[in-house]
Amino acid sequence: MSIQTDACAQPELMHPTDAIKALLDQVSAIEDNEMVGLNEAVGRVLSEDLASCIDLPPFDNSSMDGFAFRYEDLALTEKDTALTVIGTSFAGHPFKGSPKANTCIRIMTGAPLPTGYDTVQMQEKTTTNGDIINIQAPKAKGANVRYQGEELVAGTKVLKRGLQIRAAEMGVLATIGISQVRVKRKLKVAFFSTGDELRPVGSELAPGQIYDSNRYSIKGLLTQANVEWIDLGVIEDDKEAIRGAFRDASDIADMVLTSGGVSVGDADYTKQILSEEGEITFWRLAIKPGKPFAFGKLGKAVFCGLPGNPVSSMVTFYKLVWPILNKMQGLTPKAPLIVNAKLSTPIRKQPGRAEYQRGIISRDDNGELVVAITGSQGSGMLTSMSLANCFINLEQQQGDVAAGSIVNVEPFNSVLC
Repeated sequence: MSIQTDACAQPELMHPTDAIKALLDQVSAIEDNEMVGLNEAVGRVLSEDLASCIDLPPFDNSSMDGFAFRYEDLALTEKDTALTVIGTSFAGHPFKGSPKANTCIRIMTGAPLPTGYDTVQMQEKTTTNGDIINIQAPKAKGANVRYQGEELVAGTKVLKRGLQIRAAEMGVLATIGISQVRVKRKLKVAFFSTGDELRPVGSELAPGQIYDSNRYSIKGLLTQANVEWIDLGVIEDDKEAIRGAFRDASDIADMVLTSGGVSVGDADYTKQILSEEGEITFWRLAIKPGKPFAFGKLGKAVFCGLPGNPVSSMVTFYKLVWPILNKMQGLTPKAPLIVNAKLSTPIRKQPGRAEYQRGIISRDDNGELVVAITGSQGSGMLTSMSLANCFINLEQQQGDVAAGSIVNVEPFNSVLC
């Protein structure tokens, strides 16, 4: 695309990839930390490296139900060897006797390996006759034994600073006995809607009025992003009311987030007050749905202004705001997962903007990934987001795409199966 030089012409649109990089360069992680109990740690971001104070496993144990014995007691033949059972070892209730030649111990999965015994044979490869156990010889000494420190030894770094604690990390923390962790405090995001045409959900609509849907979509996205959101409701179309809302929001939050009021030609007060109250840049992005986006500082808070159309608002949140939130929470922003899929429905597209069409990705009868658009892709059709489980990413200068073409797909709200 050529750069326009006419002084009256619109500036060239910025590609969303360039925009993301520029935005991330302007934000940093919050510095405040706090200690939380393990039950409150899921979704939080570690503020320090964590090392284990114990070996894992903490003792030699059996990897299956069976019988523990001394490998040297097996006769050097291919026949079963008879051993006498002299005790049991259960998880939490280890065998406390002394090892004896030609004996074995009944042992359960995870139970401590009795001192002096070195090998376990699974129950399925034994036969029982009273206290006499015929054991089919395993392939090697130490079979079916999990050794102390096999996974890690005490002092080993287990989890790194900047890691988000998920279900697996919760289990790891519990395994090494950590009941409290130091994490980044939750990011605070304040948001509100403006417009006299907006009505609360559940009320009756008068002519020209609509329900305030964007605020609920944003609330859902912020919940998924694991931040502390502050819903300031709907602010009337009054200049000083809007100014007061921006000031209040910036005093209590790390980020202020709005939708609407950032387009060229908007007739409301939002854009004017933003220019007066903060250091805001109004961006024109080569993105569809979307294009208008505002970013900057509002008091002590980062400000992000999304376009007002419902789908545009959600798409720009996914593509621009989410990476910002991740970095501010102390996470390392990562490129989204992109997979290739065969397009089963044709797509019409004009070159000029990168498009994120809403799609449904699945597998066909041969197990291959296929994707179809959700139907009409208008920026006001929020059902296109509800039906979708992915974006179909189309390059800026790409034109129409025929059915059967291989396209880049970015899954969301879905696990590929």
